[in-house]
Amino acid sequence: MYAILTKQEIAPTITRFQIDAPFIARKRKAGNFVMVRLHEGGERIPLTIAGSDPVRGSIIIIVQAVGKTTRELCALPAGASILDVVGPLGNPTPIENHGQVACVGGGVGTAELYPIATALNDAGNRVHTIIGARSKELVILEPEMAACSASVRVTTDDGSYGRKGFVTDELRDLLDANHAVRAVYAIGPLPMMKAVAELTRAYRVHTLVSLNTIMVDGTGMCGGCRVTVGGRMKFACVDGPEFDGHEVDFDELMMRNRSYADLERMSDDRHRCKLAAAATEAHP
Repeated sequence: MYAILTKQEIAPTITRFQIDAPFIARKRKAGNFVMVRLHEGGERIPLTIAGSDPVRGSIIIIVQAVGKTTRELCALPAGASILDVVGPLGNPTPIENHGQVACVGGGVGTAELYPIATALNDAGNRVHTIIGARSKELVILEPEMAACSASVRVTTDDGSYGRKGFVTDELRDLLDANHAVRAVYAIGPLPMMKAVAELTRAYRVHTLVSLNTIMVDGTGMCGGCRVTVGGRMKFACVDGPEFDGHEVDFDELMMRNRSYADLERMSDDRHRCKLAAAATEAHP
């Protein structure tokens, strides 16, 4: 069992957890993830390790409540325990001194990007960060990203904060103004990462994307996270999660990710009904 040491809501539906996991805290590197199972018979979900404290023996995960399991997790209080937290899994993000780099995060992908931006800064890079969200209240980790970045730009879909528009708008301006940017690291929804890769292809800037595809066991045995990269089949959990964005078949990947949409919706609806029934029994 893995104890939840602290819990903090950092935005509507988005929660930061500090979890007691000494081995993982000592071994994890930027880009690693864990597979989490809340209880017996529960679903396994991949969550990127957003940070760690090797001395205290804890790791940080940042979770957005979007489905049954993530809603269950975000409902747990500090002091509760999680049955399984397995990791660190996946390959660490390739960190090099490129000189100047751009880190582009969309939504909760900014939480996954944060340890990468920190590692790039520590390696001597001048980091330019672009954060995208639907609205101001969903912008996360701006101060943390600013601490490891030379500049931070924010975009919101509704224009409630920063620039109204998409992260690609800011990235295009950055690449036009700064030809010294040699690499782009992008994490967020698949359409966002596809758009970033299509943009940077024209600038011939090396681009890494992190693929949060469907994962079941996190060891490459189930094949659930297969993705075509450079015309060859890869598994995001063991070959990734980072891949060259210019070689990823995003159209195929997005089609595969929709395969379980109906089942996920049904599971979430059943969970909501269960919660409503429990609330009615408690307060008839």
